[in-house]
This record gives sequence, C-alpha cells and structure tokens, in this order.
Amino acid sequence: MISKRTYLILVVFLVFALWPQAGLSQQALTLSESIDMALKNSFVLNIAKEGTKGATAQKREALTGFLPRFSTSYSYRRLSEEPSVQLPFPPGEMTTGTRNNYNWNIEARQPLFAGGGIIANYQASRIGAEVASVEEIAKYQDVVQEVKISYFDVLRAQRVLEAADQSVRMLEAHRDVADNYFQVGFIAKNDLLRAEVELANGRQTLIRAQNAVDMAKSRFNTLLKRRIFEPVEIVDILNYQPLDQSLEECLAIAKENRPELKVASLKAEQASKAVWVARSELFPSLSLVGNYARFGDEASVSGSKFQDAESWYVMAVATWNFWEWGRTKFRVDASKARENQAIETSKEVNDQITLEIKNAYLLLREAENQIVVSEKVIEQAEENFRISEERYKERVSTSTEVLDAQTLLTRAKSQYANALGDYNINYAKLQRAMGIIGP
Repeated sequence: MISKRTYLILVVFLVFALWPQAGLSQQALTLSESIDMALKNSFVLNIAKEGTKGATAQKREALTGFLPRFSTSYSYRRLSEEPSVQLPFPPGEMTTGTRNNYNWNIEARQPLFAGGGIIANYQASRIGAEVASVEEIAKYQDVVQEVKISYFDVLRAQRVLEAADQSVRMLEAHRDVADNYFQVGFIAKNDLLRAEVELANGRQTLIRAQNAVDMAKSRFNTLLKRRIFEPVEIVDILNYQPLDQSLEECLAIAKENRPELKVASLKAEQASKAVWVARSELFPSLSLVGNYARFGDEASVSGSKFQDAESWYVMAVATWNFWEWGRTKFRVDASKARENQAIETSKEVNDQITLEIKNAYLLLREAENQIVVSEKVIEQAEENFRISEERYKERVSTSTEVLDAQTLLTRAKSQYANALGDYNINYAKLQRAMGIIGP
C-alpha cells in the first residue's frame, strides 16, 4: 500500500515534471515571428554579416595609406678588429672606431604623391564595403522570402489535407449508405464496390496530402533552424488581398529598391577605381622621410669617443619605375577589361530582374484569376453534390453520379487551396523581385 504522503509526493513530482510540457503546448507562430526566428538563426545571413565586417576592415586599412608610417630598428654589429687608418707622418696607425657598434633608428615616411593610387585604392575599398552592406540586405530579403514561401506552403498543404480528409468522410458516409442499400437489395454489388474503390482511392489521396504537410513542415523547421521533427503550429493567414499595382509600377519600385541592381552598379564603379590604381604605377611617387638615429659602443647607445650619440635628417625621395617591360600597361589593360565586364554584368542583371518581375507578376495574376474561378466552382460543386446525394437517397440516380459529384467538389476545394497558396507565394516572390519586404 502507498501511504498518503508518498502519494502526494508522487502527484507533486508529476505536476512539476509535466509543467514544462504544459507550458510548451504549442502557441501558433505568426509570420513575423517565424521571420524573426529565421533571421536570428540563419547561417546565410551570418556569412553575409561577416563579409560586411571584412569589407569595412579593408576600407579602414586603405585609409591608412594617407597617413605617415613609423618604423624603428635596433641592431648590433661586432667587427673583427677596430677600424684604423695608416698615417704617413708621423708614421703609425690611428684607431677610428670601435669593434662593438649599437644602432637604434626611428623613421617616419609620409607619402606625398603616388599617382592617385592611394586615393583610388581607398575609394575602391569604400565601395567594396558598401557592396558588402547591400549584399547583406539582399541575403536578408532572401531569408524573408524563403520563410514566407515555406509558411504559405505549409498552410496550402494543410488546406489540401482538410479537403482530402473531408472527402474521405464523405466517401465513408456514401459507402455506408450504399452498403445499407445493397443489404436490402436496392442497388447492385457493382455500385457498392465502386463506392469502396473510391473510398480506398480517397484514403490514398489523404495519405499523400498528409505526407505533403509533413514535408512542408520539415522544410519550415529547417529554415528556422529548429529540430526537423518539432511540431509546427502557425497562424492561418492564407487569404486573398488584391494587388493594386501595375507591372510598370512594380518595375519602377525595383529600380529604386532592388539590392542586386545597386550591387551591380557599385561593382562597375569599383572596377573603374581599380583601373586608376593600376594606372598610378605609370607615375613617379614622392615621399617625405624623417630619420632619427642613435649610436654607441654599448647597448645604451650613448655614443663613443669616435662618434656622437645621435643624428637626424629629413629628405624627399622620388621613385619612378620607368621601364618594366610593359608590366604596368598589361595590368591597366586587365583592369579595363574587368571594368567592361562589370558594366556588361550590370546591364544583364537589369534585364534578368525585369524578366523576374514580369514572370512573378503574371503568375500572381494567373493565381488571382484562379481564385475567383475556384470560388464559383466550389459553390457549383457543392450544390451539384447536394443534389446528386439527394437524388441517390431517393434512388433516382446512381452511385456513379454521387461519386463524380464528390470528386468534382474535392478537386474544386484543392484547386482553391492551391490557388490561394500560389497567390501568396507569388506575391512574396514579387515583393522580393521589387526589393521590398512587405507584410
């Protein structure tokens, strides 16, 4: 026998053990919550962010080209013997240095002119940072689009599953009626067998619809970086909101907002700056150099009896590589070719985006028309099924007519669910094609 105290302890333990599960009873995710979760966990977006960080650091590195450079060195040199010279009169040898020599140098070098290469390199790096930032926006929009498509795909699959489940229940009810009629001899065996065959087909369709839901949910969990078997409950927002924009308006919005267009344009500009970087080597470079040095025969570089402890100088240095067998010219030619390539790529991207928008727009309008047609078809199919069922119960029609009516009704509901899903998915694709993130 279990004592009352032990029983209470077990009850309390079970309550606390089951409490997390009770708290985790799935609260349906909204679309915005799903997008936020995907953005937070997206590997693709994290990669893009690291690219932006790298490009920003590279821009800052290029900025240092305008600033003076400082360097220092410390050296020790030991000679085989003390330096000396022979004196003709009076004859003899005079020591001129020390065997141990310590040197410490500090140098500052400020570039004054580099053929425009420094500023062109900085401008190219600055554009590169902007390119990385815009590409990050593009990846952000890609993730949002994928979540929207997956979200609506789950809802569409669930609507199709509901239609398939309702179809099975209707087929079961019809099979039961047919079985009763057969038992009392009102219908032939073939009519009953037809009802059972259609019921088996309906159940097979139901299994396929359930599998489609499971696959859609697995894809959804993968995008959100959740466990693939985690239950999915989302808010049903599969509805129809007419698009009030023309194709020309969509194209105009894309030209203003599409990140890929900005990236292509910036890369062409960046390639132009790279030409200037290569061309700068055709010109001489000019730098201002300042040097401070200390010398000594001991590590403290405090001088010696032969040389002062410190010295300094300032000088201007001009350097010009005027003959390198055409190396600089070939580098300029290669940079020009890459610039032309970037310009042509920009034109191609513009054409591809225009085509992408038109395709998404036409598919959206097609789904919109399908929705309107499907709504009317459902009304007619429901009425047709009602009449056929009533006629069958009155035994003035055959089982085939009822089954055909039921098939038409199921098909109409499935087509309506698919049309709603296609409309919302293509609307998400159109928004991405225009470079905007809408509701």
